[in-house]
Amino acid sequence: MDTADQEFVHAGPAPGRRGLVVSAVGYRVSGQTPALHRGLPSPYLTLLFSLDGPVVTGRTPGEATGPGAARADIVVGGLHQSPAYIVRPEREAGIQLALHPLAARALLGLPAAELTGQLVIDGTDVLGRLAADVRERLCAADTWDARFACLDAYLARRAAAARRGTARPEVAEAWAWLARHRGAGTLRGLAAHVALSERRLSALFRAETGVTPKQAARLMRFQHAKARVVRAVVAGAPPDLARVAADCGYYDHSHLVRDFQQYTGVSPTAWLAEECRNIQAGGHMNGED
Repeated sequence: MDTADQEFVHAGPAPGRRGLVVSAVGYRVSGQTPALHRGLPSPYLTLLFSLDGPVVTGRTPGEATGPGAARADIVVGGLHQSPAYIVRPEREAGIQLALHPLAARALLGLPAAELTGQLVIDGTDVLGRLAADVRERLCAADTWDARFACLDAYLARRAAAARRGTARPEVAEAWAWLARHRGAGTLRGLAAHVALSERRLSALFRAETGVTPKQAARLMRFQHAKARVVRAVVAGAPPDLARVAADCGYYDHSHLVRDFQQYTGVSPTAWLAEECRNIQAGGHMNGED
């Protein structure tokens, strides 16, 4: 039985993160049984600063545990459609941020679409060597509040100095429309809302984010469904997957299960069995929904 000591700390609202950072979570775990963890797709970019050893990842379990695994102390990840496999050591600590894809230009210096094609990227390749200095300060800080304040100041400086412009207003409004509908709207309705043809909208949207509007909508719908399942587990109740499917815009229970299998690699029941301890400790309550 895993008897790990787990700590998850969720940063409170900060003016400098508004509209840019969806959630910021500090974590520290020790005494856990080494294993593989599934990093699930979501409608957000990932920025992770390890406060311990490097983060080791791969597209498959074999890649993550083999010589071809990616290793980085700072990880940047774009939008993806299948799980990433992360080696979970006996001890780990870090701060993980979920970034709004349209904040990529301001915070990362490039559009989110430029992150596609790689599962994860070494953060210093995107952010530069200064990010390594920030990580050292995060490691040296004594409290989570101090770490979050350090990171907030760094991100605010990057946003203030951004020179890559902003997303086209049609793309920004399309993303906001999809978010309001929690991924349940249609491409036809979305295109009409932003006064573009479906083809033109899809091309502009993908050029900015790296995914099509349909793919983004599926990620949002899955994120909403996963949050509903997580809240049920935290409350001590078995999740009613049929009700979750109906409330989140899926055709039926089977439709939800198919999305879970694509995005997690397993069924909802199997994923919950794997993640139950992390969910109960607060590891999946990221303030994203």
